[in-house]
Amino acid sequence: MGFRSYIWDEEFNLNVSRGKTRGASQIHKFGATPSQSINTTASIWDKGDTLYPWSAFSTAGVLVAAQVGADDNGKVVTIQGLDENFELISEEFTLSSAGAVTGTKSFKRVYRGYVSSGAGENIGELNFSRGGTQVLRILAGAGQTLMAVYTVPAGYTGYLYQGVATAQSGADATGYMYVRYNSVATIFRVGHTFEISGGGEYNYKFSFPQELPEKTDIDVRLTTRSNNGRFTAAFDILLIKNEL
Repeated sequence: MGFRSYIWDEEFNLNVSRGKTRGASQIHKFGATPSQSINTTASIWDKGDTLYPWSAFSTAGVLVAAQVGADDNGKVVTIQGLDENFELISEEFTLSSAGAVTGTKSFKRVYRGYVSSGAGENIGELNFSRGGTQVLRILAGAGQTLMAVYTVPAGYTGYLYQGVATAQSGADATGYMYVRYNSVATIFRVGHTFEISGGGEYNYKFSFPQELPEKTDIDVRLTTRSNNGRFTAAFDILLIKNEL
């Protein structure tokens, strides 16, 4: 069964989410920058005023969970990403107030982390690094990363359906969805752009889903203008196995 044979309707979408459509799955990515300064360009993730450090994954390697406070000791965080072959991988980290915790699995990309076990959400900020560079952060009380970055796994083609962004009241920025196709190119290029300001919402549904080959990196960034603030972004991707 090929991609074109699918029927694009509500029933199909529901069956994909329920795991009842062979070779098809979906990913909903969402992110927020806690605060972005005026006249800066930054990725929409949990660390304000910074571009996401893709260069930290020039080679695959283990992650390190930073030491946490006593309130978060023993909590478990699940990290989702891709291994050295760009295939799906996940690892659980039991956080410690006695020191940093080094993982055992080799990651080439990370795109999500969340508190999966423990007494309630995280009290303090949780940080993970790769090769000494911070690559993932869970803000205090969030229990989940807020990072509008993603990489299409090997063996899949992604189809981008929709993108949305919001700006805090009074804030304004130009947005860019940067794309690095197949992770072969050394630089990203703009795949979509938008304007957002004054507490408004930008919502774009693609008339034709945009094809994203395997190993394609996505990084939603904002360049602020006259006002700073908190910004969010989200996008929905349908994943189809290539061998179908």
